Amino acid sequence: MNTILILFAGTFSIGAYLVCADLLKLPRRKATKVILAIDKREKKKSKNFDVFINELSMKVSKFIKITDYNKRRIASTLKSANIKLSPETYIARAWVKAGLTLLFIVPAFIIFPIIFPVILFLAIAVYFKEIRSAEEAVRKRREDIEFELPRFASTLTQELKASRNVLTILETYKQNAGKSFKNELEITVADMKSGSYESALTRLETRLGSSQLSDVVRGLIGVIRGDDGVVYFQMLSHDLKQLELQRLKTIAMKRPSKIRKYSFAMLFCFLMMYLSVMLVEIVKTLGKMF
Repeated sequence: MNTILILFAGTFSIGAYLVCADLLKLPRRKATKVILAIDKREKKKSKNFDVFINELSMKVSKFIKITDYNKRRIASTLKSANIKLSPETYIARAWVKAGLTLLFIVPAFIIFPIIFPVILFLAIAVYFKEIRSAEEAVRKRREDIEFELPRFASTLTQELKASRNVLTILETYKQNAGKSFKNELEITVADMKSGSYESALTRLETRLGSSQLSDVVRGLIGVIRGDDGVVYFQMLSHDLKQLELQRLKTIAMKRPSKIRKYSFAMLFCFLMMYLSVMLVEIVKTLGKMF
């Protein structure tokens, strides 16, 4: 009976999808994959499930209404995270993924009703994970760049003693920079070549919203305006190294807490092993007594 119900649910879902796709005039999967593959910066291969999610999200996005302020804020976050979606589509994708997860409640009611709360909790978790994915990407990118800023400030201190050309210094440094910082420097260098140096550096500061990067940008703008900058970056390099040490100490302090949960799990397993042996022996003894 369970097999028949599973086959019925599967065939019904496929049929409903085909009917809805025809009514909504969704483009074919191959056509959507070709469109997604046009952007050369997207190195990952488009998956069929992602294509389906994007198609459905674009349809649902027509019903998403957000304020102008939230739209500008989300658009700025998506641009910083290098996610090529409109704010409405981004929100719709979170709802779609959560809704698709919630659909598993139907077969769960039929086959195993007790897992209903688990699926509901999973759908809520998927929604919050997707709605925060852009912010998490920006946060991780900002942390990667902040880890590299002490070395960047130290390099600026040495380079400014020999040259005052900020553009040349940035072009030279980006060749050995990390992935995240290299991408930002490439954008900034191209922006500086096509416009004002100060405006390009200000846009770099705005994209990431890092206070530490703001201090570096402030020093570079001062160099462009004629300041010496060497003493400033020497002091800034010292301060950034102190912040880096504090950050590393914080990470080191978190390691024991992460290991502790596995230690408790091992302790629980050992206790269960001994208790199970004792329980078996007690049952055998009771069997002989009665």
